[in-house]
Parts: sequence; structure tokens; C-alpha cells
Amino acid sequence: MSEPQAAKTPHLEYEKVLSGSSTQVAQFDTNDKTPIQKFQHFLHGSPAAVPLIVLLLSVIVFGSILGTKFFSAFSLTLILQQVAITGIIGAAQTLVILTAGIDLSVGAIMVLSSVVMGQFAIHYGIPTPLAILCGFAVGAICGLINGFLIARVKLPPFIVTLGMWQIVLASNFLYSANETIRSQDLAANAQLLQFFGDSVRFGGAVLTYGVIAMVLLVALLWYVLNSTAWGRHLYAVGDDPDAAELAGVNVKKMLMSVYTLSGIICALGGWALIGRIGSVSPTAGQFANIESITAVVIGGLSLFGGRGSILGMLFGALIVGVFQLGLRLIGTDPQWTYMLIGLLIIAAVAIDQWIRKVAG
Repeated sequence: MSEPQAAKTPHLEYEKVLSGSSTQVAQFDTNDKTPIQKFQHFLHGSPAAVPLIVLLLSVIVFGSILGTKFFSAFSLTLILQQVAITGIIGAAQTLVILTAGIDLSVGAIMVLSSVVMGQFAIHYGIPTPLAILCGFAVGAICGLINGFLIARVKLPPFIVTLGMWQIVLASNFLYSANETIRSQDLAANAQLLQFFGDSVRFGGAVLTYGVIAMVLLVALLWYVLNSTAWGRHLYAVGDDPDAAELAGVNVKKMLMSVYTLSGIICALGGWALIGRIGSVSPTAGQFANIESITAVVIGGLSLFGGRGSILGMLFGALIVGVFQLGLRLIGTDPQWTYMLIGLLIIAAVAIDQWIRKVAG
């Protein structure tokens, strides 16, 4: 009896099936995007684009209204001087918010660091460079405590930094006895503390060393965040800490380093604050924490972490500076400035939510 025909051939001829199958790669994203969707994708890939556009439009509007009164080297560099402290503290806030945290204590740490520098240099007679280092050490310790409580003890960043803000603020007033160290005393005994208040001129433009420090700090952090493993790990932790941990990132160590660095940057802000006001005042910089958050939010950084650019923070700070100076030159009531900045904050968060739909 002859063998059945089916048994003589393979049950499934795999090679013939493969050779006749389609070689087209599956695509889930079509090219039929509307102009709005293309713009949305562009903004998602360039988070600093929105604040840059708003900044340019603001300069054009106020420039067209005020003319050379606003469009002058002195006025434009005056904006930079006004936002120098906000930009430095905003850099510290940026690092924290990129990890999906928030730091309400940055302003208080800045002021306490400046008070320590002044007290050590003037009242204790410690050499000024060493007094400055002591101020930086105070900022680093405050940041390290924040990082330890958040990373190791697993407390919420909002609660930890809110408590730290109150503790540092009270410590500042108790330690300084609410006493201001005068500009004359600093000039006579610790002139280095006023270094960031000195300026250089380029024609009509006046740039203080505080402005230069802010620009250099932002440039350095931009490089670190975009070109180093530490920067990539920071974004990864902010985007998804569990996935980052599975990928080999030490999330706890990362968070502690971020908050410690934030404290060090706040101490730099404290040194720049002394140069800005010329004296050491325990009541200065009371709204620095709110101003830093404002710059970050208007700058397009996501409060959910993992997305944003430190350049956006700088643009956000400059937007606030442009509005403050422009409205002041126009002669409007200062309350209009707060109203418009409040509207900008709400609009920035709404735009962030709209852009995040692309990732979703």
C-alpha cells in the first residue's frame, strides 16, 4: 500500500511562507499629522521653545511701546541684574523639580548661608575666604538633610522642605539676632563678600559679576544635564524612579546628590545676594523660593519631573524680569505685574499638560 501523499511533504512549508510574506515594518505612527500636532511634537522635543517664544514676544511688545526707553543696553542688562538671584536659586530648584520633587527651603538656605558668611567674617574675625566656605558648608548640610529624609526615610519632598524652610528660617533669625551687617563694615573688613556686586561695563551695558555667575552656572548645569551620565540619570529618576532603579541607577544616592548640590547652589546665591544688596540682611530674599518656582514653571519644566531644560528656567526668569521692568516703565500699578505673572503660571501649566498628551 502506498504512503499517503500528505506524509511525503512537510506539514508546514515554513520557508515558502516566509518568502511570500510581507517585509514591511509595522508602523503605529502615521505621517498624517495636522500642523497643530506637528507643533505639539516639536514643543515636546524642545521644552525651552515655549518660554523662548514668550520672552521674544514680550521684548518685542514692550520695545514697540516704550521704544529706546526699553530697547537700550542699560535697560536690558538691568533686567539681567534683577533676575540674577532668581536665576541662581532657580537653577537649584530646577535640579530638584527634574526629579519630580520640590524644594520650598531654597530661599531660607540662601539667606542662612549669607548670614553665616557675614557673621564668621565680621563678628568672629575668620578670614573671608574661609567664612565663605563655611557658608557653602551650611548650604550643603541643609541640602544633605533634605536629601536624606526624602531618599532614605521616604518622606514627601513637599513636607520635608516645608519643615526645613521653617527650621532654617527660625535658625537664621535666632543666630543673627535679626541684626543686619552694614555695607560699610563689609567694605572695611570683608570686601570679598561684596564681590558679586561689582560690575563691568561694555559700552552702555552694565554686567555685575552676579549676572556672569548666573550665566556660567546655567551653562555648566546645561552641559552636565545633557552630556554626562549624572544628568541622564537625573532625568531617568524624574521620569520613572522604579524603571531607573531596574536600569541600574542608584536612585537614593542620586536624590541625595541632587538635594546636596541644590544646597550648595543656594549658598552661591547667598554670596551673590550679599553683593546685590551690599549688606548681610537676615530678612532679605524672603520670596526667593516662590520666585524660583515661578521661573521654573514659566520656563516650561514639568512639575511631574523628567522633562524640561535649565535654559527654560533662565528664560522664565527673564520673562518675569521683562514684565516687571516694562510695566514699571509704562507706569502701571505694580499689582498688574503680579496678575500677569499669575496668568503666565497658569498658562504654562496648561501648556505643559497639553504637550504631555504627546507622551501619553
